[in-house]
Amino acid sequence: MPGPEGSGPTLRREKGDLFMGEDERRIWLKSYDSGVPGNLHYPDECLPLLLQKNAETYPYNTAIEFFGAKLSYREFWAEILKFAAALTEIGVKRGDKVAIMLPNCPQCIIAYYAVLWLGAVVVLTNPMYVEREMEHQWNNAEVETLIVLDHLYPKVGSVLPRTDVKRIVVTSLREYFPFFLKWIYPIKAKKEKLFTNIPYGGNVFNFKKLIQGAPRTTPPCGVESLDDLALLQYTGGTTGVPKGVMLTHRNILANTVQLTNWFTELRPGQERMLSVLPFFHVFGMTVGMNFALYSGGAIIPVPRFDINTFLKTLEKAKPTLFPAVPTIFVAIVNRPDIDSYNLSSIRFCVTGSAPMPVEVLKKFEALTGCVIVEGFGLTESSPVTHVNPIQGARKAGSIGLSLPDTDCRIVDIALGVEDMPPGQEGELIVRGPQVMAGYWRMPKETDAALKDGWLYTGDIATMDEEGYVYIVDRKKDMVIAGGFNIYPREIDEVLYAHPKIMDAVSVGVPDEYRGETMKAYVVLKPGESLTEKEVIDFCKARLAAYKVPKAVEFRDSLPKTLVGKVLRKMLRAEEMEKRRSASEQ
Repeated sequence: MPGPEGSGPTLRREKGDLFMGEDERRIWLKSYDSGVPGNLHYPDECLPLLLQKNAETYPYNTAIEFFGAKLSYREFWAEILKFAAALTEIGVKRGDKVAIMLPNCPQCIIAYYAVLWLGAVVVLTNPMYVEREMEHQWNNAEVETLIVLDHLYPKVGSVLPRTDVKRIVVTSLREYFPFFLKWIYPIKAKKEKLFTNIPYGGNVFNFKKLIQGAPRTTPPCGVESLDDLALLQYTGGTTGVPKGVMLTHRNILANTVQLTNWFTELRPGQERMLSVLPFFHVFGMTVGMNFALYSGGAIIPVPRFDINTFLKTLEKAKPTLFPAVPTIFVAIVNRPDIDSYNLSSIRFCVTGSAPMPVEVLKKFEALTGCVIVEGFGLTESSPVTHVNPIQGARKAGSIGLSLPDTDCRIVDIALGVEDMPPGQEGELIVRGPQVMAGYWRMPKETDAALKDGWLYTGDIATMDEEGYVYIVDRKKDMVIAGGFNIYPREIDEVLYAHPKIMDAVSVGVPDEYRGETMKAYVVLKPGESLTEKEVIDFCKARLAAYKVPKAVEFRDSLPKTLVGKVLRKMLRAEEMEKRRSASEQ
């Protein structure tokens, strides 16, 4: 008989001893919601073992729902163990690096937990990587096994001879589709010229066939210590060469437990997570995958964001939790027919990775009746360090409060030593059980980022007297114009407040007189029109004169990463190239 949806162990909220004795300095603790402790007790088991317990507690509850096809927790866990056995059979050992290059789909989650179960190391690879990026990541991480989508095989195949990859497991989205989609999928693949003719044999294996032919003997859990390496999670490379962030089993477990305890109204075994954030990004991995499974919830993976398909999925699947980046919320609230969709099932949303425009937040909450909490994190912290409270004050523009057991300081920008008083700008530094072990094979960069247990984030921030933190900007994005420090994020917020502007960003560009000056890049809402002068005048009424953009460029879209971060560096490079070309004419 199926177990009751709400059955299972109560989430633990016991006090631990991490960083005890410093609570008097942690002013943010007084702003916590009722029921959120400052210190937590963490299980002594890794996430795969805890998932195994959930499979025993909620065997008949849905673990994954993919385009209507469902896997119960019992079925899901059986697939994980079979795939782990199959990986062992083809030569994967404890400590080996396994790259997973998949969109959001059941296979990605199964592979992730199977690799962790073996004590091997997951290397999540962005499916949109070009050859140069794949080659760098896999060689740097010493990857020997690759799990990849069939459509990507031609692109991958040209890179493999320049790597040490020994075996490839190929899968198709079709393998976990419901029957009717499995039937029409080959027609769609042929029409869109998607590559599916895989040369299986030798060192090329089929994902589903490996599971079907897996040995009956289940390999034991290979995690010997929570301090074992679990992931090499690569940074986006927007500030230089991508670095392999070493995240341990303790790191990813801690951040999952911290988030679970933050949401005091979470219903174990009952929540439904709509996961559109890519699992290969650390935000999607922790919030969209680990967080949901740790609490016994169902995951509804979305392989690609398409507003039409997405809204239909959202309405039909009735998720209760929905983490997303601001660009997705922007797309939803600006949809002309959005009022015709029933989105009332959503209880909570989490947003991060980029600043959330206040007006967009208000519109989405009014549309759905949900609560959106803005948070903050870095790849180096698994990733979440700060979140706004659910019941308490959510202050506009704030990333919220430090999570339990997460200490933070605002220190002077020059030396990073002196604590800044409330309201004064400085660099945000954090420490906690979710902070990385270091950068893979990069000791100098590790020493620069980790000092006496503190992670130096590179973000300029302030903290108010109640412990709420406000990100002013990236340390490297700061613009110095005529001797004044300008933080582009402040200008971005003003631009977003304009009723005709849908998307915007400001960038520092060279200026002969001031050294640098600000330029605004603007995307208008459909059917709207604005002039450069109107945008500048709008900013003049809301910003000090030295912060006002001196030029405005209207665009159809802005270049962004997959998680919604605008690539300021790319826009600046385009501007530099324009000026170089003009000077040569």
